[in-house]
Amino acid sequence: MTAEFFAEGGNLLSITITPGDKGVLKVYVDGEKIYDKSEEDGKHPDLDRVKKMRAVIKNKIAAM
Repeated sequence: MTAEFFAEGGNLLSITITPGDKGVLKVYVDGEKIYDKSEEDGKHPDLDRVKKMRAVIKNKIAAM
């Protein structure tokens, strides 16, 4: 997932993936939170969720 996001966004966007204590996982793109494991019933992102996050990255690049 991490490699896909950075490959998609390259150096055009600020992508932050923050692992934390007790399985916390948050993903930010240009300061906008696009994923927070604690807000999604503690589930790791499945393939469909990763595709949605990649779409956010693509849309941000397209809007530039």
